[in-house]
Amino acid sequence: MLALVKKPHIEISIHGENVAELVDWIRKKYDVSVLSEEPEEEFVPIEGTQYWQEMEKNRIGNLLAGARLKAGLTQTQLADQLGIRQNMVSDYEHGRRTYSDVMAKRLSRTLKVKEEHLRYGSEQED
Repeated sequence: MLALVKKPHIEISIHGENVAELVDWIRKKYDVSVLSEEPEEEFVPIEGTQYWQEMEKNRIGNLLAGARLKAGLTQTQLADQLGIRQNMVSDYEHGRRTYSDVMAKRLSRTLKVKEEHLRYGSEQED
C-alpha cells in the first residue's frame, strides 16, 4: 500500500500483515490519503521496464550528461573548457561516440568528478 500523509508531507510504502490497522492508527493523528492498494505482485521491478533498458544502453553518456548538468555547464561551455567542438560533447552524451581514457581524465578534471564516475557511477570527489 502506498499512502500519503498530507501535513507533514510524508509518503510511506507499507507491506505485510496488518497494513490497514497501521494506516487507521496513523489517521488518528494525521490526514492520510491512500494512493494505491495494489498487491506487491503487480509491481514491476524497474530493471524490467523499457525506460531502464533504454537508460542502460547509454549509461556512460547519461553519466556524463548528469555530471555536466550538476556542474552547471552547457555542452558548449564544457566543449570550450576542453578545447573540443560542442557536437563532440553531444555525441558522447548520446552514445554516438565513446571517449578515450585520456578524454575521460580530462572530463573528470573539468567536471570535478572521479574518472570512475564517468564510467561506472561511483561517488563524486570532495
